[in-house]
Amino acid sequence: MVLTDLAIRHLFVSPGHNFVGHHGRPPSKHRAEEVSQIHCLAGRGVQGDRYLDYRSNYKGQITFFEEEVYEDLCGQFAIRDRGPEVFRRNVITRGQRLNELIGKEFEVQGVRFFGVEECRPCYWMDRAFAKGAEASLKGRGGLRAAILSGGTLTVDK
Repeated sequence: MVLTDLAIRHLFVSPGHNFVGHHGRPPSKHRAEEVSQIHCLAGRGVQGDRYLDYRSNYKGQITFFEEEVYEDLCGQFAIRDRGPEVFRRNVITRGQRLNELIGKEFEVQGVRFFGVEECRPCYWMDRAFAKGAEASLKGRGGLRAAILSGGTLTVDK
């Protein structure tokens, strides 16, 4: 198991899909709601999130995104009016390169995860954040993970 030093900076859940299933159509308007804690359900997903019980063994039961990447993109595109929720990831972290967790078991606040793959950015990122965001996010779009043990994650103070 990999020991991490990551800090949790923000947590989000969204009840519905904005982009999945919307190719060629406008996105939906389901808000990513910022919360102070999320409940991780082993093998199922995040309580209250659109991917809870989405599919058996779904590779993105929970998603992580680096705050450092968000800050870099804000500087690169001179964005000051969008928060990290536009990326539609559940956990915004700081202090850990998430790609280093791909293929590894890791623990955060007593909850165990398995890093399945990178959250590959798609063309919707250009619309949600800024034109060029999809290309800039290649190789750093976040982490899809399976939840191995249930528990609660909270925002670090």
